[in-house]
Amino acid sequence: MYRLDWIEKLKLRGKAPPSPGQVASVSPVVWKLGLTSFLTDISSEMVYSILPVYLVLHLHLSPLQFGAIDGVYNGLAVVLVSLAAGLMADRAKRQKEVALTGYGLSAFCKLLLLAAGGVWGWLILAVGLDRIGKGIRVAPRDALISLNTPPHLMASAFAVHRALDAGGALLGPVIAFALLALLPGAFDVLWVTSFLFAVLGVAALWLFVPKPTASALAPDRKPLRRSLSTLGVSPRFVVLAGCGLLFSAATVSDGFIYLVLQQKGDTNSTFLPLFYVVTAASYMLFSIPAGLCADRLGRTPIFLSGYAVLGLIYLLLLSLPTVGLATQVGCLVLLGLYYAGTEGVLMAMASAVVPPEIRTTALAIVASAIAFGKMASSLLFGWMWEAYGVWSATFAFGAMLMTALLVAAVALRVAAKRNFHA
Repeated sequence: MYRLDWIEKLKLRGKAPPSPGQVASVSPVVWKLGLTSFLTDISSEMVYSILPVYLVLHLHLSPLQFGAIDGVYNGLAVVLVSLAAGLMADRAKRQKEVALTGYGLSAFCKLLLLAAGGVWGWLILAVGLDRIGKGIRVAPRDALISLNTPPHLMASAFAVHRALDAGGALLGPVIAFALLALLPGAFDVLWVTSFLFAVLGVAALWLFVPKPTASALAPDRKPLRRSLSTLGVSPRFVVLAGCGLLFSAATVSDGFIYLVLQQKGDTNSTFLPLFYVVTAASYMLFSIPAGLCADRLGRTPIFLSGYAVLGLIYLLLLSLPTVGLATQVGCLVLLGLYYAGTEGVLMAMASAVVPPEIRTTALAIVASAIAFGKMASSLLFGWMWEAYGVWSATFAFGAMLMTALLVAAVALRVAAKRNFHA
């Protein structure tokens, strides 16, 4: 870190050092958005947590076929619509309405899973439409968070939201596990239950979350056009978007990690949804402390440390031929810690360098970069697993992640010298 960076950090720390007590100062709007995400993530994770079991172990799809569906789920649909949704929300100043559209579409698509049956092509369509809804809603939702948060609490606010989001991700797999334990093979009941939780999430956003105030948005479109033109020449923003793309391309999807842990531990496939529970519990536990540390100590070190934790998971998967229960739980806890240190922190870093009138568009660009990387990652890992084996695929992604860490550390340091925000 540059010497001047530390001087600036000491100045900021002397003015308003964040503390755990400041969590209570986070805007009520952020907590209400967290409730929406809590309910929606129960719905989403009920579906996503059983996809590996349903597709690979129940329908016997190949790793490449699972990678294709996982890539659509994690990336393709977001890439297609996220930027357009962000531009629309900024131009019309309708962040809440655009987010509602995305949440509503995702809720409706849960019912399409009933008609998909076991045909993997139809499953891709249903999952893809569901993720289009996510692509529409993510940037406007994150913009609403940042527009209702002072700069010095940005990482803390995103951490509060992500903690509530992780709470839903914790309960979703538990409900899915309970339903399938009581009604083995009753996936149609699971899809309907998921739909009902999604509807509750839409209702929470519609009824409880206010529109952003006029003072928080640009007064006209001329500043918007001028601000948009600065995005391409802002070193800090370009580096952050590039880091999102680079890291996501080197990140193995959760579903693949869980399948590897299940195979190495010879765990009954019925318990696979509980892997999501442990990860979500760890994410929820560490999210707020990670956000507070990021606001106090610097967001860049926390962000890079999160990906170093992911590298440790790769190392464990590579070095251990078999894993016991303790190792499985340890890997899942580390996975939650990785999410706590990266997801909300990156959006906080991007929000801090972008003016309010283009906040949604800028966050959509970052989300699109991440989604594109995730899509490529799922397809590449699935192909490498099928063609060369899981060890070779994991080794390749470990090498990619280490390279990404080195490149990102240098790039963020250079950008910080020109425009200090982290």
